[in-house]
Amino acid sequence: MRAHETRPLRRVVVTGTGVITPIGNTVESFWQSLIDGRSGISAIESWDASDLPVRIGAEVKDFDPAAYMPHKVSRRMDPSAQYGLAAAMEAVREAKLEMSDDLAARTGVYLGSSVGAAQMTYDTTVKLHERGARAVSPFFFATSGSESAAGEVAMWLGARGPSSSLSTACASGATCIGEAARLIQFGVTDVMIAGGAEAPVTRLNIAGAAACQALSRRNDDPSLACRPFDRERDGFVMGAGAGVVVLEEYEHALRRGAHILGELAGYGATTDAYHLTAPHPDALGTKTAMRIALESAGLQPQDVDYINAHGTSTQLNDSTEVSAIRGVFGEHATRIPVSSTKSMTGHLISATGAVELIAALLAVRRDVVPPTLNCNDPLDPDINFVPGVAQEWEVDVAMSNSFGFGGHNAVLVVRSLKEEESYAA
Repeated sequence: MRAHETRPLRRVVVTGTGVITPIGNTVESFWQSLIDGRSGISAIESWDASDLPVRIGAEVKDFDPAAYMPHKVSRRMDPSAQYGLAAAMEAVREAKLEMSDDLAARTGVYLGSSVGAAQMTYDTTVKLHERGARAVSPFFFATSGSESAAGEVAMWLGARGPSSSLSTACASGATCIGEAARLIQFGVTDVMIAGGAEAPVTRLNIAGAAACQALSRRNDDPSLACRPFDRERDGFVMGAGAGVVVLEEYEHALRRGAHILGELAGYGATTDAYHLTAPHPDALGTKTAMRIALESAGLQPQDVDYINAHGTSTQLNDSTEVSAIRGVFGEHATRIPVSSTKSMTGHLISATGAVELIAALLAVRRDVVPPTLNCNDPLDPDINFVPGVAQEWEVDVAMSNSFGFGGHNAVLVVRSLKEEESYAA
């Protein structure tokens, strides 16, 4: 066997978190909104949606790029990249990470995006059509790709390790975190800035998702539109934002005196290879991803104390995910809380897996689980979907599920290191 196959994998911990979301642009405001059950879903305000069948979304509010970056930087960036850079700045600040020349070569950036620079691309296309080629920005070609946010973060931080934007549809943020952790585990890097960023609430994306019957059409009651695991659910709500974590090799974090927030203990990834948009009817891929994540963490199903579900509020996803949870956890599924924070944030597409991992990590740290709004008639009455109100719950291990169109599945497991934190702090 090769040497890298015989040496033990290195441990990966989280030392920083950052979010830009429809319910808060700091981790603390985001968490407080979750615990208070505050919805960020409303009528779309940033452009006129009056002629579309869906006129609601979960937009980022009160975001000022000038608070994070100079105008000469923000003006070349799509909102998704602005959100990603801002969330990365918050995460690095919390981690108190200082970039030395040696560390720069051992630090990478994995920041996922599915739709890429959607708003910039749409706006530029309209300008080209209406005003001609001279209206196209000279920055467009270099900054309109899905890798834009990852490149901006790497340049700002001075990170010279591997950087990439991995795209696995709605699982992209979780995939980036899981694959970034693997680079640390195998000794390729010591630090990774990882997560997802997306700004998909555009005229084209809303029209397209509505055309394929994916979105809720509760235009008159936006806060009631996203109903994960409720029998009356009728589709997801498109949202925007970013979630970024600082991952470090455990010993590296200890040496620099970092405050460790928790351990990224497990990661599982699979593909359904079944359908363009529908999950496998027997939940084969999702169940396998959950089992791989648990196995890689050295844990059993009964060790999990909370599941932050993918919970999109679509008919097929929610029923399939419940089936998968039942299949993996058995009776333990009825003994632990399972909630979907999308009921408040909407579906942030590539950012959702990263934002939800941060929610799961906060549940581990604070022994409180956020609620699922609008779950009034649960499709499985025996499962605790945390309806309406947050619950105090002792959480040492949490699982975060992310599933995407095309059958992409990514599952992350975080666990508490409370007994070791005093040494690391």
